[in-house]
Amino acid sequence: MLDIKYIRENPDKIKQGCQNKQVKCDIDRLLELDKQRRKIIQEAEGLKAEQNKLGKDDQEKAKEIKNKIKELEPELKKVGEEFNSIMKLIPNMPLDDVIKGKSEEDNKIIRQEGEKTKFDFDPKDYLDIAENLDLIDVKRAAKASGTRFGYLKGGAVLLEFALIQLAFNTLIKEKFIPVIPPVMLNRKSMDGMGYLDRGIDEVYHLEKDDLFLVGTSEQSIGAMHMDEIFEEKDLPRRYVGFSTCFRREAGASGKDTRGILRVHQFDKTEMFVFCKPEDSFKEHKLLLAMEEKLMKMLELPYQVIDICSADLGDPAAKKWDIEVWMPGQNQYRETHSTSNCTDFQARRLNTRYKSKDGVKFVHTLNGTAFSQRPILAIIENYQQKDGSVKVPEVLQPYMGGMKVIG
Repeated sequence: MLDIKYIRENPDKIKQGCQNKQVKCDIDRLLELDKQRRKIIQEAEGLKAEQNKLGKDDQEKAKEIKNKIKELEPELKKVGEEFNSIMKLIPNMPLDDVIKGKSEEDNKIIRQEGEKTKFDFDPKDYLDIAENLDLIDVKRAAKASGTRFGYLKGGAVLLEFALIQLAFNTLIKEKFIPVIPPVMLNRKSMDGMGYLDRGIDEVYHLEKDDLFLVGTSEQSIGAMHMDEIFEEKDLPRRYVGFSTCFRREAGASGKDTRGILRVHQFDKTEMFVFCKPEDSFKEHKLLLAMEEKLMKMLELPYQVIDICSADLGDPAAKKWDIEVWMPGQNQYRETHSTSNCTDFQARRLNTRYKSKDGVKFVHTLNGTAFSQRPILAIIENYQQKDGSVKVPEVLQPYMGGMKVIG
């Protein structure tokens, strides 16, 4: 959520930011409601001040004032509800250096790292290889659960846990605190993270309990310090969390239906940072550096993408993606993203810190360490002519010395 004072002082900038994110918000109506709301509050406070000055002999006057205050309450509630509904629909503003774009087609490749893997045979895609090695089973998953599910088996399971251990060991050295968070959040927490106002179609909701399944552990780690105040000396606070994630993929009809690249349930290791506002740019660069370090340890070729305004989610003010080269598909596919959400989530969650200038809102940032997608990239990039898959050298110690799967 944005600061209403900032919106009052910069209405044209807010309108432009919404337009750049391809989001429709009635800022003029919001400001009109803001004036009404402040006028009613001012009138009520004036009546209360007058009431407090009355003595015991002015009971009739006090009763009259009390009734006037009571008459204002329904109007304030009505105006306040509409005001809050519009406020919650205003996305975070893109930072000044974000590319102004109309769709993901306007995202920009910043750089490419590593040479594309070469073979002396025609490379297969990950699903053909994995099914031959009995590593991924989508047919039985469809029977058990439906479309966009898969069983990981055998060496693929070992690869996943090896990736998790590699990520945790690497990030703990950078003062990330390991955490396994809840995968169900109450409404206040999920709403506070900014994923219900426009993204509710992607979220699984348990209606009986009014709980939401997380789409990323970012959501539950961010809510962990809701209504808390950090000491300045304790920032930045960096976490690395592991959780199963759940997404409806409502907006992906007909997209990536083959295999397990885009599924309803997957595991992910996620980085999350709370920091002072002046440090968020530096922390964002750190998250990207950690993502790149992990990819280089796996010796996978990848490219870094600067995400344009139209492709930013509501909470993000700036975002970079990493896409890995998939030789069996002859294209790059996304494996990582990292976002600077500035104080957008912190305002909604009321997460602050004590500074020498008073209590201020923190900035929040998130970034993928590993999801299950690098497993698919390993299968394609490390495939052998005989149909087996070589295990990346950095993962072999976490797999009991296993060098080849198959």
